[in-house]
Amino acid sequence: MRASLVPIILAAASSSALVAAHSAHPGDLHGCRPLQKRQAIPAGGGEGGASSGPASSPQSAGYSCDANSCKLPKCQCASITPPGGLKPTDVPQFIVFTADDAVQSYTINAVNQFLAQRKNPNGCQPKMTYFVSLNYTNYSMVTDWYVAGNEIADHTMTHVGDAPVNEIDGNIIALNSLSGIPISEIQGFRAPYLNYSVNTMQHLKDAGFTYDSSTTSATPANMSGTDAYWPYTLDSGFANDCLSVPGLCQGKVKLPGMWEIPMYGIFDEKQAAGVHLMDPWLDDANPDNVLNWMKSTFLTHYNGNRQPFGLYTHPIHLAMGYPGLADPVALVKMVNAFLDWAQQMQGVWIVSNAQLLSYVQNPVPISNLNSVAALGCTTPSVSDKICNGMVPNQLGLLQNCPFSDFPFTTCYGCPASPPTPTNPLPPQAVASGGARHRLPANCSTPFWDPIGNKCLCTSSSCQFNDQTRPIGPNGANLTGGGTGTGDSNTSPTSIYTPFKSGVAHNFPEGLLVALMVAIGFSSMMF
Repeated sequence: MRASLVPIILAAASSSALVAAHSAHPGDLHGCRPLQKRQAIPAGGGEGGASSGPASSPQSAGYSCDANSCKLPKCQCASITPPGGLKPTDVPQFIVFTADDAVQSYTINAVNQFLAQRKNPNGCQPKMTYFVSLNYTNYSMVTDWYVAGNEIADHTMTHVGDAPVNEIDGNIIALNSLSGIPISEIQGFRAPYLNYSVNTMQHLKDAGFTYDSSTTSATPANMSGTDAYWPYTLDSGFANDCLSVPGLCQGKVKLPGMWEIPMYGIFDEKQAAGVHLMDPWLDDANPDNVLNWMKSTFLTHYNGNRQPFGLYTHPIHLAMGYPGLADPVALVKMVNAFLDWAQQMQGVWIVSNAQLLSYVQNPVPISNLNSVAALGCTTPSVSDKICNGMVPNQLGLLQNCPFSDFPFTTCYGCPASPPTPTNPLPPQAVASGGARHRLPANCSTPFWDPIGNKCLCTSSSCQFNDQTRPIGPNGANLTGGGTGTGDSNTSPTSIYTPFKSGVAHNFPEGLLVALMVAIGFSSMMF
C-alpha cells in the first residue's frame, strides 16, 4: 500500500465528524478544447490527434543508459530491440488495448464489442487497461471490470491536464473506497489530454506508481532514430517527448524503478509527418483509410522489432445505442476487421499494460509463454451471494446513490456527497440496511463481503478456476480467435444497466450533454 495515502484513508475511515465537501463542477460543458502545453490538436481529432513531426529525437533526448548495470526485472534501458536479448521472432507481438475517461454502461459495452468475443492464443479472453476519471463514472461497473480481470488505472478525478497532486491521489482513494480496487493494484497513470509536466512525473514516483503511459512514440518503428522503444525504466531518464515537454530529458529527470510505457503512434501515408495516436478513426472520414494506416503500422512492428502496437480509445466514440446519436457501425466494423486480420498471424496477443509490463520484466521466448502467469485467465471461485463485482452474485445488493449531477451504484455504501479532489473520501451516508464496509488491505475484492464485513478467504490458497489453454511445444497454438467477420451487429454480452433510473430520457435536464462531455464524446474533448 502506498504509504503517502494510508494516513488519509485511515483518518477518513475512522472519523465520523468529517465534513462532506461540495460536489465538483461536472466539467466544461462548452466543448472547448483547453490550450495544450504539449501539442496543438486539430478539432475532431482523437486525444493526441493527427500530428506532424516527431515528439523526440536522439539529440533532444540526450539519453544514455548502461545496459551492463541496468538489468531486468528492476531496470531496463530504452531500446528498440526486445527485452532480455531475445530475437524479435522469439517474442510475442502485443496489441495493447486501453480506454480512457468515465466508466459507464455505454463505454463498457463499446469495449466489449472488440474483446468479449475474442481469444488470445492460450484461449483466454483478452484483457485491457481502463484509465478511469471519476466524473460520471459508475463505481460498481469499475468493480465488475476489475474482478473480470481487467486493469484499472488512474486518469485523475476530474480529467484535468497537468494535474495537481490531489487529483491523482484522490482518484486512487475514491476508486479504493467506492469500487473496492486495492490501492496496490492501481499502478498506472495516464495524463488527461496527455498534458503533464516534470512535477507530474516526480509525484507519480513519490506516490508509488509502477508506470506512466503518457509519452508518445511519434516516429515510425522502421525509421532511423525512432523513439518506438519497448517499455523502459526511468533510472536514466526519459527518451520520449523530449521536444514537447520542457526539462524532461537530457537525463534531468531520473526516477529509478518507475517504468514508462510509450504510446505508439499510427502513421498514415505521410509517415512521420502524419502520426495519429488516440482514436485514429476520428482523423479521417473514410474508415478504409484508417484501416490501411493501422495495418501498415502494425506490420512495421510485427516484421521489425515487435515493439507493442497500441489501440488507445475513448470508447464512447465507438458506443452503440447512444441516445440521439447515430451508431458508429462502420467504425466498429473497421476496428473488428483490423483485430480479425491481426489475430490470424502467429504470436499476436491483445493485452493490458499490466500484462505487457509483466512480460517485459521477465521476458521468455514464445515457446515458454505458459510460464507467464499474467497472460493466463482465472475466475474467482465464489458462489456466495455477496456484493463482489461478480454480477450473478450481487443481484439486488448494489446500493443506488442518487446524486443530482450523476447517480451511481456501489457495493461499498453511498457517500454523503460525491468524492472531490479536496474530499476524496466523504463519510458514508448510512442507509436503513446498515453501513457497508470498505475493502481491507488483507482481502481480495471478489472474496470480500462489504455487507457482512467478512473476507471469505485471506490465504494464498483462495480458489480460482483456471481457464488457460496450454501453449503447445515450440509455441504451438499461437494464433488467437476473432469474430471472423468484423461484424459489428453481434452483441456478445448483456447490456449493462448502470442504475434503476439509468435510461437516458430520465436524466435531469442538461445532464445528457454534460455526460457526453465527461465521457469524451465531444469532438473537442479528448
